[in-house]
Amino acid sequence: MRHAVITAGSKGLGKKVTEQLLKKGCSVSINYRNDTETIEKLKKEWSHFGENRLHFFQGDVTKKEQMQQFIDEVVERYGRIDYLVNNAGPYIFERKKLADYSDEEWYEMIEGNLSAVFHLFRKTIPFMREQRFGRIITYGFQGAESSPGWIYRSAFAASKAGLVSLTKSIAIEEAEHGITANMVCPGNIVGEMKEATIDHARGLEDSKNTPVGRSGTGEDIARAIEFLCEENSDMITGAVLEVTGGVEVINRFR
Repeated sequence: MRHAVITAGSKGLGKKVTEQLLKKGCSVSINYRNDTETIEKLKKEWSHFGENRLHFFQGDVTKKEQMQQFIDEVVERYGRIDYLVNNAGPYIFERKKLADYSDEEWYEMIEGNLSAVFHLFRKTIPFMREQRFGRIITYGFQGAESSPGWIYRSAFAASKAGLVSLTKSIAIEEAEHGITANMVCPGNIVGEMKEATIDHARGLEDSKNTPVGRSGTGEDIARAIEFLCEENSDMITGAVLEVTGGVEVINRFR
């Protein structure tokens, strides 16, 4: 049985990814920061998958020691890690220019979106190398591959643009071990649509805002990640996959 590690896999896009991989037959470990009430609800909601296929760990992705403990616990329980989905990514919703960011806000963006991936990767990679199989997924934003400026989102954008290069470097360095690394870039998926299904979105016409005629959903992202995790998807590595429905996100809402 393949085992997936999904950071922040209890809500939003992460919840749909967790569900998709559980349906695929994987066992899954997810971390969460504080929302114990949600975790208790999920234990009941996902109980039909079997208790041994779900592992919850309370820990903050910006804390290196906690993430190292997370991986230690995963390996002790399951003995393997096949998929590392770096779903967690701090984001500052307040719209302000770079000069107005505090030191704490800047470092939260860099540590949570970039450094956390490095620490989890470094801790996980020995097990993937030993297995001669691994799938590493990171998240970006539309256009991240070309490192665009993004007004009012500068720190987040800087961390994700750096993550593009990191992802591509991992892909090259680890290819000989049967490990791929790819980035998925969600479009404008907000609010309840993060946990929505494609069928639900098709019932809500959105041709005014999205060229394909419906909003993006968490299921769209989960399906993309499931595909990249397939054994026969090994030819796809170092790729940046945009799942946007054709909508322009960068600097659209100024």
